[in-house]
Amino acid sequence: MTRLPHLTRTRNADTGGSSARRTGGLVLAAIVGGGVVGAATHVTLPAPDPTPHLPRASAPPPPLDERVVAAPPVSFAGMVWRDYHGVALPYSAADGPRSTAGDLASGFARTPCGALLAAVHVAVRANAQWGPKVFEPTITKQVIGPDTSALLAATRQLYDKRRGKLRDGAALGRAYVVLEGFRWQGYSPDTASLDLVSAGPGDSDMTVRAVTRIQLQWRDDDWRVIAPPGGTWGGAAASIPSADGYVRFLSGGAGS
Repeated sequence: MTRLPHLTRTRNADTGGSSARRTGGLVLAAIVGGGVVGAATHVTLPAPDPTPHLPRASAPPPPLDERVVAAPPVSFAGMVWRDYHGVALPYSAADGPRSTAGDLASGFARTPCGALLAAVHVAVRANAQWGPKVFEPTITKQVIGPDTSALLAATRQLYDKRRGKLRDGAALGRAYVVLEGFRWQGYSPDTASLDLVSAGPGDSDMTVRAVTRIQLQWRDDDWRVIAPPGGTWGGAAASIPSADGYVRFLSGGAGS
């Protein structure tokens, strides 16, 4: 795989964003890591890192694969967007997910588009916001790597902290996030790495954007997401000023 570049940490203040004041954080990093932008949540951006550095590897690097493509083409033809508790997610009859039973998502094609869809669906569902009926099977069955247990423990802890008077097992509410685009770090039929950009309302009606690094491996006939460093998506994410330079999603994503 190609080496992972440095992630910068900056904040975007787009005052033309949300019409309703809401609190937010690192958007997709927040969605994925449990600090979802939305009701009864409050996440603040981390302090800028004066010396940005590469996050430590969450799993041993895969063997050098001559089939790695730096930026494989992805077609949006036939892709549809559906609401998932406030987040519009992409679906493809050809590339997956083939199963969405129980609010989960699995069965992705061994293609660049399949890897992209798996990154989005698995990462979004590995989140406390939807409750343990979603995040527990997602993490235990679709996330791999040495930090998987830490991710599960952190997600459970966050869910218990935010549940309040809700019954145990209930979802915490809807999210207010838009997936804007992505950029490949590398792809082969066995491994994939990409950055996902998302945006949502932050403090003082500002639009907050973030890029989150998602790494995947093909295992047991499906794409599996590698758990982020230390079991927290914050270690794989950073705020960004705009989605310039990324491939923009169409229709239900950034193009809506």
